[in-house]
Formats: sequence, C-alpha cells, structure tokens
Amino acid sequence: MAVDRGEMLRVLRAFQREVLEYVLIGAHGHGLSRLGPSHRGSGRFIRATPENVERLKRAFQAAYDGDPNVDGIGSADLHGDSPAVRYYPPSGDLYFDVMTRLGESASFETVAAETKEVEGIQVRVATPSAPYRLKKGAVRPLDRQHVEALRRRFDLEGE
Repeated sequence: MAVDRGEMLRVLRAFQREVLEYVLIGAHGHGLSRLGPSHRGSGRFIRATPENVERLKRAFQAAYDGDPNVDGIGSADLHGDSPAVRYYPPSGDLYFDVMTRLGESASFETVAAETKEVEGIQVRVATPSAPYRLKKGAVRPLDRQHVEALRRRFDLEGE
C-alpha cells in the first residue's frame, strides 16, 4: 500500500508549526523530493526531552484532528532500554516509528542530517550515509536491499 502524499505533507507541516526537533530517517528521507508511493512506515529520531515529546504529540493531534491515541505517547516510552514508540494514526494508511536513540549507534544528536525543502516545508532528513552505516550489517533482506540501493544511488562504497 502506498503512503498518501498529502497526508505525509500535512504531518510534516504540523511538525514545522510545532518546531519539533526531529530527523526523518529511512525511505521517506531519501526519496523526499518525490515523496509519494513508498513504504507505509516512516521513521524519525526526535530530541529526547519532555518538551519535544509534547511538541510531537501536539503535531500529531493537529494533523489527525485530536486523535485520542496520541495521549498514549509519553516521555517514559522514549527513554530507557527501548526508547521507541509506533504511532498508528486513524487514517490507517501509514505508521510512524519515533525513536530517541537506536542502541548506542545513533540518536537525534548523532545522526548526520541535512535540511531539505519540500513544498515550502523545512524537513530535517538523515544524510544517505546515516542509514547506510546503521543498516549495512543487517540481517533482514529488506534492510540489505535498502543498503544496496543507498550504496549504488549515493556512491557509498567507501563508507
């Protein structure tokens, strides 16, 4: 199933309005200029502060008309051993993986990122080398495919 471009843009606009500190990582981040039919999931690192988690919640509530499921996202979920949550909006068309860090290998503060403009929205995305480094030793076939596509598209042979 393809992600609705308008829905993704609506969420990114809400992130911008709330001044959410995040980095988009994964398929959407590396095909952002053609943001459209892609994976159903979207991942991002956010800065691990209570204030930023509240900005995330306000952005999701704005994008999804006050969805009460957003209240289930808490600062405690984004700290500790597995600092991640998966939010399924009511549209059912996609989901959002939100992390503050990935083990010791990456976090909002350490992932290499750049800002891109998409339809007037400033979007912070991981550089192609960031997910390449994170996934290059992956076991899942899908991750290995993603690594190979990144390596070829962005000439990451020496990474």
